[in-house]
Amino acid sequence: MLKDVENHSLPRTAAFFDLDKTVIAKSSTLTFSKSFYQGGLINRRAVLRTAYAQFVFLAGGADHDQMERMRQYLSALCRGWNVRQVKEIVAETLHDLIDPIIYDEAASLIEEHHSAGRDVVIVSTSGAEVVEPIGELLGADRVVATRMVVGEDGCFTGEVEYYAYGPTKAEAVRELAASEGYDLDRCYAYSDSVTDLPMLESVGNPHAVNPDRALRREAVARGWPILDFHRPVRLKQRLPGFSVPPRPALVAAAAVGAAAAT
Repeated sequence: MLKDVENHSLPRTAAFFDLDKTVIAKSSTLTFSKSFYQGGLINRRAVLRTAYAQFVFLAGGADHDQMERMRQYLSALCRGWNVRQVKEIVAETLHDLIDPIIYDEAASLIEEHHSAGRDVVIVSTSGAEVVEPIGELLGADRVVATRMVVGEDGCFTGEVEYYAYGPTKAEAVRELAASEGYDLDRCYAYSDSVTDLPMLESVGNPHAVNPDRALRREAVARGWPILDFHRPVRLKQRLPGFSVPPRPALVAAAAVGAAAAT
């Protein structure tokens, strides 16, 4: 159970959520591969390769080196993509692809944190063309995501400007805490991967969600709560007539580089 509703005389607090396998059941970026293929951005071979990457990711076998190779592959793959077209494809397919794979338990936690007066921040290695719409769908207040360089022609150059991964996630959390006045000792964080250990260590209430083996060992050793999310449910099926409550416009955490990439 979460702690009581925030005392507004105290500093603000937030709940920081990793996205893939923590809030949703798959990799957010790889989930759109078929849509990118249908939109003419990638070929059939790339679809098969991303399908294999999704399998490795879901099997829990993607270590740091594999994630780094995946980053390099996806960076090269998106070189020349028109950013506007990417955003349009994501917007058109978001509900069909992402809504069915949102964990019911994660959606409930997000609602509980909002009810307690805490901001909800999605911190993801995926790019903001993908993460920001998902954040809006979930009713998040802010997102932190990877940013790719966009050329004057409105297309990705293939270069990575900001990579939201490992220690840089923790840096983003600390910078947000400084700019927004969050008391990190009273903040929460959730992730499935040991690569997010720095982010989990930066808050007073870390939680391991569907943890990989290495994170599970750390969580057990440190006495952190371990949560099992296993019920992907469409948001509208959770509650009849469900809709995300109106909130201030989602803010990309520009100060820490959350803006764009795939």
